Amino acid sequence: MASALRLMPSTATRLRFRPRLSFSTAASLFSPPSKAVLYDQHGPPDQVLRVEDVPPVELGERGVCVKMLAAPINPSDINRVQGVYPVRPPLPAAVAGYEGVAQVHAVGPAVTRPLSPGDWVIPSPPSFGTWQTYIVKPEDVWHKVRDDVPVEYAATVTVNPLTALRMLQDFVKLKPGDAVVQNGSTSIVGQCVIQLAKVQGIRTINIIRDRPGSEEAKEKLKQLGADEVFTESQLDVKNVKSLLGALPEPALGFNCVGGNAASLILKLLRQGGTMVTYGGMSKKPVTVSTSSFIFKDLSLRGFWLQKWMNSDKSEECRTMIDYLLGLVHEGKLKYEMELTPFSEFSMALDKALGKHGSQPKQVLRF
Repeated sequence: MASALRLMPSTATRLRFRPRLSFSTAASLFSPPSKAVLYDQHGPPDQVLRVEDVPPVELGERGVCVKMLAAPINPSDINRVQGVYPVRPPLPAAVAGYEGVAQVHAVGPAVTRPLSPGDWVIPSPPSFGTWQTYIVKPEDVWHKVRDDVPVEYAATVTVNPLTALRMLQDFVKLKPGDAVVQNGSTSIVGQCVIQLAKVQGIRTINIIRDRPGSEEAKEKLKQLGADEVFTESQLDVKNVKSLLGALPEPALGFNCVGGNAASLILKLLRQGGTMVTYGGMSKKPVTVSTSSFIFKDLSLRGFWLQKWMNSDKSEECRTMIDYLLGLVHEGKLKYEMELTPFSEFSMALDKALGKHGSQPKQVLRF
């Protein structure tokens, strides 16, 4: 068996050609050995996840081997391991992780896409199993992305920024000067909503929890472009819309919390407005008054990015990813993250699980 092809150029000397292998050698082209985060059963992530060596994988004719550069630990990744997310990889020996950025390591001899060793790629739509050092998947899984942005942004561009962009575009036709309202505003989706709305000339009204450091959180959101930021208790008044000042009543609201935080969005929405729910961090239900339906004619919708991406929208998804990374490159889209070496996976997982208090999003650096 021939040894694995090891093309690992630096960024400065990145190769710009694709090796052409004869058909007779295709069967012997394998990935390097890899380390992966595996689990055999669902349960608490800190109990069921393990880091383990995995053997080389054959590329085949149209396979592409990539070396992972970075991958985030998203709440949905945790939920998949726990077994509570609607779509999960098959067990046993499931590899955790769903999005990330990689560098092309080698390509099969019949690959037709313009992919060369050294190129940055992401799985688009996202694909199970990104928490491992090397991955082999068919060529159509991979989307080439620009390599002049910080690696953590390329690793996280799909799930959160794309959710924010789709919600701003898919439910209400907004025009410059319109306003949206959201809870969970300090989340990465919330931060992206603020910045993407600003690019489009849309005003944002943002709701955050009452907690120590709320004034500092308000200032950070305003630096991103937020027009107004309120704590939940500030909105606990009879004439809540008087707090908006010159801002228009919002036509669209985004709810990722539920409970009272969702009710506050409904109070602020204008006649005929729409609230989109994309999460439920408080684990409390959305409660709607009868008058909200009868007298305000409000609409309640839901958004799940994975369903949208699975509905034959792969090319549209890739176009939007390129747009979002362009904004990152221009300095118009940013959010707080922490890169942690893959060798310190247990520490990154503990931070993502909240064992060390409030922490930035954890991104594994391979």
